[in-house]
Amino acid sequence: MKHAGAVALAALKELLDQLRRVEGLREKKAGVFYYRSKAFLHFHEDPAGLFADVRLDGDDFTRLPVDSATQRNLLLRQVKTALVRGR
Repeated sequence: MKHAGAVALAALKELLDQLRRVEGLREKKAGVFYYRSKAFLHFHEDPAGLFADVRLDGDDFTRLPVDSATQRNLLLRQVKTALVRGR
C-alpha cells in the first residue's frame, strides 16, 4: 500500500483542512502530521480505497478507512480524543 499521492490527498481536502486546525498537530509534508516530535498520522491509497494510519494508543499505527464522510468524521473524532488524552 503506497502513501497517498496528490490526487488522493485532493480527495481528502476537507478532512486535511480540519486536521490542520487541530491544536497540537503539525503537517510536515502534505498529508503527514506530527504530534510533538513524533509521526502521528498519514494516508495511504490502495485499490481498496483510502486509509489513514494514526497512532491512537501507544506506538503502533491503527489503519482506518477514510473513503466516506462517516469514516472521515470518525477519524477526526478519534484524533481529537487521542490528543486530549495526551497520547
